[in-house]
Amino acid sequence: MNSEQLLELTAQISTLNSMLVSLQKDSEKMCKENERLREEYESLKNDYKNLKEENDYLKRKLFGRSSEKSAVLNVGQLSLFDEAEMECDPELKEEITYQRAKRKRQKEDIKAKLDQLPQIDINYTLEDEHQICPSCGSRLKKVGKKLIRRELNYIPAKLEVHNIYQTTYECRTCKKGNKPYMYNAPIDAPVIPHSYATSESVAQVMVDKYVNCMPLYRQEQEWKRLGFQLSRATMANWIIIASNEWLTPIKERMHELLLEENYTHADESPVQVLNETGRKNTTKSYMWVYATIKESKHPIRIFDYTPTRAGYNPKRFLNGFKGYVITDGYQAYETLDSVVNVFCWAHARRKFSEAIISGTKNVDETIAGKALNKIKELFVIEREIETLKPEEKREMRQKRAKPLVEEFFSWCDKNQKAVLTGSKTYKALQYALKHREGLSEYLEDGLLPMTNSLDERTIRLFAVGRKNWLFSTSTEGAQASATVYSIIQTAKANGLDPYKYLTYIFKYLPGHDIKEQANVDHFLPWNKHIQEECK
Repeated sequence: MNSEQLLELTAQISTLNSMLVSLQKDSEKMCKENERLREEYESLKNDYKNLKEENDYLKRKLFGRSSEKSAVLNVGQLSLFDEAEMECDPELKEEITYQRAKRKRQKEDIKAKLDQLPQIDINYTLEDEHQICPSCGSRLKKVGKKLIRRELNYIPAKLEVHNIYQTTYECRTCKKGNKPYMYNAPIDAPVIPHSYATSESVAQVMVDKYVNCMPLYRQEQEWKRLGFQLSRATMANWIIIASNEWLTPIKERMHELLLEENYTHADESPVQVLNETGRKNTTKSYMWVYATIKESKHPIRIFDYTPTRAGYNPKRFLNGFKGYVITDGYQAYETLDSVVNVFCWAHARRKFSEAIISGTKNVDETIAGKALNKIKELFVIEREIETLKPEEKREMRQKRAKPLVEEFFSWCDKNQKAVLTGSKTYKALQYALKHREGLSEYLEDGLLPMTNSLDERTIRLFAVGRKNWLFSTSTEGAQASATVYSIIQTAKANGLDPYKYLTYIFKYLPGHDIKEQANVDHFLPWNKHIQEECK
């Protein structure tokens, strides 16, 4: 091989080496691009799964039946708020027996309720001319009667005007002696001065709005039907004035008593309030509710309106409280001083229920399904020990529930990496682990409830009413609503008729000095005379 050929071959080799280097760079570039695209694909796929899961959840909330929020669960499986998860599945025979017993109890309950109402006997008799025997013509003798049926009659409401006169007296002897001689009969103070409102009419407006969920515009129509044009503005004024003057002192006293308790539930719900200074009408405000536990001697329910959901709101309301606060784990409650946070297992369970995707087969084999079954075991135990004394309940929780709780959290920790990051199942696992300490707290005290359901039921009553009247038209109206809800829900928790209790307050409290605590205490719903008058 001559030198020219050698040079040519060397040049070719150099060219090929350059091409090889270039190809290697292109290959590396393509590999990196491929890896980037693969990562992007995986990210988009995960986003798609998360969005599909979220879309399914929102559709379930929008279209799902209220008694079965999770439409994806098959019959016999766990549903979102199904309290039956606290019980074992009954056998068919037992179910039939239970249903028959239930119908019998229902009939007994109806009879007892009918017996409590005023009774009017309607006797069907023969006219004198018909009290003749059709066979022999002898006169018939009455030998008795039998009850054929019972009917529940409705008497429509009616309006009447009370013209209040005050009788004046004079002493003729003192009159002759040039002494004071004119005397007036004492008269009850009105619920609202310079108004034609009575205790009963104000109480009825409040009950219709806050118990029967009837907005004021519909009440306006009802009053017109009864024969009087009572404007909704007037009714709103009645609510605000009567609430501020007579209900607020009772609410404030109940607040003081709640702070003396060792346990309280807490929850919050949004409400729209119009005409708030410096805020748009679309801005969310909040209604907070605080409640004593079921075992409390004096049941108390207090609603507190605030413009925001900030942590200083519960901190302000619970200032001075020392004990346990049962909540859904919202971070605002974690800023409270001198309290132990106890978190709600129903809320943790709900997170996993929301994670089940529509169309999923073998739900019990999914991470969310397994979590629900594990939590179900805890609820079964709680149902079985429900009637035990607090110390006995604590002992059984330590013996039976504590090992399951510890195993549940270990299982959650182990399965974090087995699910898609950002998915509802992942978030449910994270929620449980984050709130482990608060969820475990109920194991240490037999008086602590396993859930915050008592408070959620109370706030739900507010939410139902809110759907009917949509919003408050002023801050004063929202505050008055919070006060009226507090009085009504506390009355119901103490077994009182809200209408009778409100009427009693409006009839008699205006005649007392409300600055004296003893006078306010006289009207608290658990007092013996209140219980006798307002059941």
